[in-house]
Amino acid sequence: MDEHKTGGAAARGRAATRHPAPLRGSWRPRRLPHPGDSGYHLSRPPRPYRLYEATALLLILSGLVHLAVFAVDGGPWNGPVSWRKPVTFGLSFGVTLLAVVRVTSYVRVGARLRTALLGVFAVDCVVEVGGITLQAWRGVPSHLDMETSFDTAVSMTLAAGGGVLVVLLTVFAVASFRRPPTGPAGMALAVRSGFAMLLVALASGAVMIARGVVLTRAGHQEAAYRSTASLKPLHGVSLHAVLVLPALAWLLSRTPWSATVRRRIVVAAVSCYAAAAATAGVWAVLRY
Repeated sequence: MDEHKTGGAAARGRAATRHPAPLRGSWRPRRLPHPGDSGYHLSRPPRPYRLYEATALLLILSGLVHLAVFAVDGGPWNGPVSWRKPVTFGLSFGVTLLAVVRVTSYVRVGARLRTALLGVFAVDCVVEVGGITLQAWRGVPSHLDMETSFDTAVSMTLAAGGGVLVVLLTVFAVASFRRPPTGPAGMALAVRSGFAMLLVALASGAVMIARGVVLTRAGHQEAAYRSTASLKPLHGVSLHAVLVLPALAWLLSRTPWSATVRRRIVVAAVSCYAAAAATAGVWAVLRY
């Protein structure tokens, strides 16, 4: 009788352990394709993260809509006043926001802090794209434009927003280096390398804005616009490493290859990406 009760209690304990009720909005572990991989996947993101991802998709849609506007309206593609800016900034900020929301799920940072930082980041992305789009429809430059008090306010808001981006993304970058990110083989290297190159992109963007503002206030408006050309390749190449490299590590986790092979592929990809960024950096120095 006692053995029967003991066996029944043990069976119930095993059943309870095997099928725990997940907490609302919590991280739920999922079995990864390779037993050697570690980490957690968010099978269904909590509501704030779904909102951030929806915001990213809207920014991407904004870029595509303005690409259609450019096809209909025409005009120059290059230059400080063109439809290129709402197109490229909408696509770039949307893709970056989506990538950062996904990639930071592998970074060991508190859930509340991550939610708050991503919320500010999403708002900042909307402000940046919104200001650039507004000025494109007004037919005036979005950056380095001090012609009127309103244009100056927009330019300074965009510059301040860039500073906010630097602070937020630096926090995630530092967190990724303080503790190894979770995830499949090669993901830790991919995440760390992606954030390191993202900081290079932010630094090059800050240099472009700072030099442009100095030239603009000195009365050299055209020179201010030309001064950003040499740094644009470095800025563009390094900006999206945080998307490309972790995406590669994630895709490799879906293959039957061993963890060693997948890590080597990620190392090779990081090396190639770093070489491309270094080449763009040398070109920027020579042309600066």
